[in-house]
Amino acid sequence: MAGNSSRAIYYALGANFAIAVAKGTAAFFTGSSAMLAETVHSLADCGNQGLLLLGLKQAKAPPSPEYPLGYGKAIYFWSFLVAVMLFTVGGMFSLYEGIHKLQADEVGAGSSLWWAVGVLTFGIIVEGISMRTCIQEVNKSRGERSMWRWFRESRQAELVVIFGEDLAALLGLVFALIAVVATMVTGNPLWDAIGTIGIGALLIVVAVFVAIEVKAMLIGQSVDPERQAQIKQFLDGRPEIEQVLNLITLQLGNEAMVATKARMRPARDVQAMVAEINVVEKALKQAFPEVRWSFFEPDCTDSHDAPQPLA
Repeated sequence: MAGNSSRAIYYALGANFAIAVAKGTAAFFTGSSAMLAETVHSLADCGNQGLLLLGLKQAKAPPSPEYPLGYGKAIYFWSFLVAVMLFTVGGMFSLYEGIHKLQADEVGAGSSLWWAVGVLTFGIIVEGISMRTCIQEVNKSRGERSMWRWFRESRQAELVVIFGEDLAALLGLVFALIAVVATMVTGNPLWDAIGTIGIGALLIVVAVFVAIEVKAMLIGQSVDPERQAQIKQFLDGRPEIEQVLNLITLQLGNEAMVATKARMRPARDVQAMVAEINVVEKALKQAFPEVRWSFFEPDCTDSHDAPQPLA
């Protein structure tokens, strides 16, 4: 069962917008340029969710003569672009800001720091709500797999991106709150700078992992290994099929293509075998609704000459 990625995206969008409003309010009352920069940062995160929603919309476009397998993989492009933005606008910007704070060697005004504590606490709460929603959707698709294994095997690029972004944002806010409190207690600006650099490093690491996963989908991955095993088991159990010789699957966004080569059981004639193949393909699409394209190659060679079956 696939998770509802749209729901997770809308929750993340709402959380980032609420945090941007909170940061903007703090920047207005304190005159803090750093808080203003953080406001822009949160608005950029809202733009990331907008790109994912655009990708989901484009992925639903029907096939055309120029794109016979549809536009499903469009979501992979936009997801990869979000990973790049998370690396640059998020990670690199935070590193730059942290290094700048180290060079400035100044502690913000007490009122500004208290505003920061308030905004960060609010941010942790709303990001926590967004993260909880994302995990609920992830749990629908990961089954008994660990979170790490799901992250490596999932073919829902947009959900992988939202999970990575929410995780990085929540941990980043916690790091920032710890750094600000440490700065207030010690009066040493080094803590604030270290916290900002740590956030930048965290965002870069998450962005790299997300980009690696989405790149694999862009190149052309098979369906989820667990799902492929289920398709193989389904075909092996069909009475019309004697042996599945080869099975190739390709994930195309939320849809999939399946190409099967199988040795059919003896039929009366060619027409009867074609009818059996049609029955198998219809049953396959009913059992696995994401399979939109099915290509079936029957093999009627003698068992002594048949190729070895492939997984």
